[in-house]
Amino acid sequence: MINLFKIKGQKKEEAASAAGKAPVKKQSAGELRLHKDISELNLPKTTSISFPNGKDDLMNFETTIRLDEGYYMGGTFVFTFQVSPSYPHDPPKVKCKTKVYHPNIDLEGNVCLNILREDWKPVLNINTVIYGLNLLFTQPNDEDPLNHEAAVVLRDNPKMFEANVRRAMAGGYVGQHYFQRCA
Repeated sequence: MINLFKIKGQKKEEAASAAGKAPVKKQSAGELRLHKDISELNLPKTTSISFPNGKDDLMNFETTIRLDEGYYMGGTFVFTFQVSPSYPHDPPKVKCKTKVYHPNIDLEGNVCLNILREDWKPVLNINTVIYGLNLLFTQPNDEDPLNHEAAVVLRDNPKMFEANVRRAMAGGYVGQHYFQRCA
């Protein structure tokens, strides 16, 4: 059976190359959905988004969160997002570029947020993830930690946890780990 759509697409590409134009790259369903999500973003005033690879690479971007409340008030944290072509069926991969003393973010930048793992559903979007990241800073969770040491301190001694957060954000050591200034 002749695939007419394939032949029609080849004819378009041939016509474009004959006219001296670069062939148009077809967007994946993930790229189309991500474009929609980004155009509909409703970011908190403390959050911004940037595209370090330019607007042609929507699938990789950064979000910067500047906290104005809670333990992390005054801190600035940068997260990278890598979105797969199978988005929204698969969640984006999110990492924290800023080394942070936090029970739900380990020292390598891995983020423990349920909607990035087992609770992900295709109806969720980038806006939901960004709000989830903001929530991690205003309400750190000691019950589902990646940094177990920080979680124990948060649970058993909140005043010490706050002092450790301040020390880390100012640029200093907490235990054996050095943190760059982010406040």
